[in-house]
Amino acid sequence: MKTRHILIFLIGFLSACQNTEEKSDAFGNFETDEVIVSSEANGKLEAFNIDEGKMLKKGTQVGYVDTTDLVLKEKQLVAQKIAIASKTDNTQSQIEVQKQQKKNAMVDKARIENMLKDGAATQKQLDDINGKIDLINKQIKSIKTQNISIQSEMQVINTQLLQLNESIRKSKITNPLNGIVLEKYAEANEIVTFGKPLYKIANLDFMYLRAYVSGAQLPQVKLGQQVEVLIDDGVKSYRSLQGTINWISSTAEFTPKIIQTKEERVNMVYAIKVRVKNDGSLKIGMPGEVNFNAEKN
Repeated sequence: MKTRHILIFLIGFLSACQNTEEKSDAFGNFETDEVIVSSEANGKLEAFNIDEGKMLKKGTQVGYVDTTDLVLKEKQLVAQKIAIASKTDNTQSQIEVQKQQKKNAMVDKARIENMLKDGAATQKQLDDINGKIDLINKQIKSIKTQNISIQSEMQVINTQLLQLNESIRKSKITNPLNGIVLEKYAEANEIVTFGKPLYKIANLDFMYLRAYVSGAQLPQVKLGQQVEVLIDDGVKSYRSLQGTINWISSTAEFTPKIIQTKEERVNMVYAIKVRVKNDGSLKIGMPGEVNFNAEKN
């Protein structure tokens, strides 16, 4: 009788194990898209207000690199721009004066031409007034040429100001996405250089279960496919979440070493990613399982 009870227990245990194994089609671990935010400027990190585990919103300024030299340079360029603008006003005034002189000369020319018809003026007087008008035209052209050169100077200053403003903007450390700070690599008052990592952030609203399927399973897997994702809920139970397959590797690889047995690790598999909305329970590195056919429940 005792032997019979043991036999029934073993059959039930093996059946339960078999059902658990049949429950899932693929196994893997959760990961997320991580972004390393780096310095875009050189200098002293004047402020850096973040901590690991802190939630940050996109567009939040979390610190800045010293901009004293940049601000002083900006003031210098603004002063140069004002000086150049005064040159422009001066040349424009000169052009207006020359235009008025030309207008007066054109009146004199018309008078001389009329007098010449009546014999009251000489050809030399007409030639002189024409020469005067030609000279005025050349002076206007010369002043306009100077003005073009001044405008070029102004354009150079404006370009330098744009570059300087961009450098000042890059000195401000602006968080690029909604997420949680995973790691912090710098502290306030440190000297940083362009490209130095400052912190790592990730959006944990959605997680990705990176799992592996065999070549035989590959025909069952499609982009956009809705699948069931299982995570541990206690020692012997699972919790079910909905996921969507949003990436399938195009090349096979050896099963990664996170798979426990050596025999399984030598098999060729395809990696997939399942996008899952995080209700707060999913963590980076947490194991998970995928069930391609929800009817297995």
